[in-house]
Amino acid sequence: MDKSKPSGSGGAVLNPRTTHREFMGFPGSVAVMTITTIVLYIWYFSCNETAGCQLPVTQSQWSAIAAHAADYRSYVSLEALAIYTMWWSWLVVLYFVIPGRTVQGVVLRNGQRLDYPINGLSSFLVTLCTAGLVYGKFGFVPFLWVADHFFQLASASYMFSTAQALFVYLRSFRRPSHGAQPVMLALAGNSGNPVYDFFIGRELNPRIGALDLKYFNELRPGIMGWVVLNVSFAIKQYHTLGYVSNSMWLAVVPQIGYCIDTLLFESKVLTTMDITTDGFGWMLSFGDLTWVPVMYSLQARYLAFHPVHHSTVATALIAVMGVASFLVFRLSNSEKNAFRTNPNGPSVSHLRFIKTESGSKLLVSGWWGLARHINYTGDWMFGLAQCLATGFDTPMTYFFSAYFLVLLLHRNYRDECKCREKYKKDWDRYCEIVPYMFIPYVI
Repeated sequence: MDKSKPSGSGGAVLNPRTTHREFMGFPGSVAVMTITTIVLYIWYFSCNETAGCQLPVTQSQWSAIAAHAADYRSYVSLEALAIYTMWWSWLVVLYFVIPGRTVQGVVLRNGQRLDYPINGLSSFLVTLCTAGLVYGKFGFVPFLWVADHFFQLASASYMFSTAQALFVYLRSFRRPSHGAQPVMLALAGNSGNPVYDFFIGRELNPRIGALDLKYFNELRPGIMGWVVLNVSFAIKQYHTLGYVSNSMWLAVVPQIGYCIDTLLFESKVLTTMDITTDGFGWMLSFGDLTWVPVMYSLQARYLAFHPVHHSTVATALIAVMGVASFLVFRLSNSEKNAFRTNPNGPSVSHLRFIKTESGSKLLVSGWWGLARHINYTGDWMFGLAQCLATGFDTPMTYFFSAYFLVLLLHRNYRDECKCREKYKKDWDRYCEIVPYMFIPYVI
């Protein structure tokens, strides 16, 4: 066990041995890595232009998927791996060269605060302009290549993310140079079990020079890659049909808007558990680089080969649902962030709160008086609206909504446990005042 002590910690061990293992430890981590990998393959090989889009239920369907999966040449491509590496490297270059303000993260266990560049949105805009130049010179060809080689690119991102996770895991054992701070590990990633620690993330903030790998991967290659895939699938539909269906607009426009919103509020990610608490291992590396762009672009990919045409009324209802749920998500988060920044600010000074023994203030009015995780409700309903855009011919396009529900419920469980441990009896008092978790007067 690393017995190094952070300055100002009062003698506390910097990297204590992990006692509580999430996902049931070793068996759960193996299960998650295996199941998510299988899902990627099933959702591609059973939902494409040739196979249609139906869950495999017969022995012949499963045999066909197994045969496709066994022929690795159909989805492993050195060309795709090279292009994906260039994409990741391009965003690294922009991380360093695009000007922007620098923000400090939260105070770490060793008393330090790390610096982070806030230039994600600017990097996206530069990438967007570059894509425009590519279109001006080559037309639709590069975007059609992306759509047609989707799974080769997905496999490339899988290999890249796994290699990156292995790199940061092995690098976490390095000895600090003379006079340097010891490597700070994640509290949940120092179990001593190599498989579990590789999965959950051993080092808290792995950096190569000024490049913070966890922060960089969190919002850039995957989120922006999601946009590139959606645009490519919309172009694919236009190239095939001569128009873009209203269902494609209903799926793609909100998702692109969501990505832009995420980059617009990039600095807010610095206070999330992903950055402050979780280590950077396979779970985050794979989730950021592969799972998000590959599985979240499913609606656009499906509509590219199976266009759905909604009535004017259905289009309006789905659009209203999307806008309303996004407003719940954004306004509730903005209210929370404004209150954290300045409780006496004009937009939040009227809100009621309770003060805890730890000194924190918990909102009990406004959006956060309606439900303890009202932002999760808006987030999930927003994703459901995009699934509704695909119609009801297949349940496979609703995987995004089902998965997101499980993700948010797990995140809610983690939040509740963390707050109950931090605030103790004040959390019980808060739950009495705000009894609903997600939907007022329902649950």
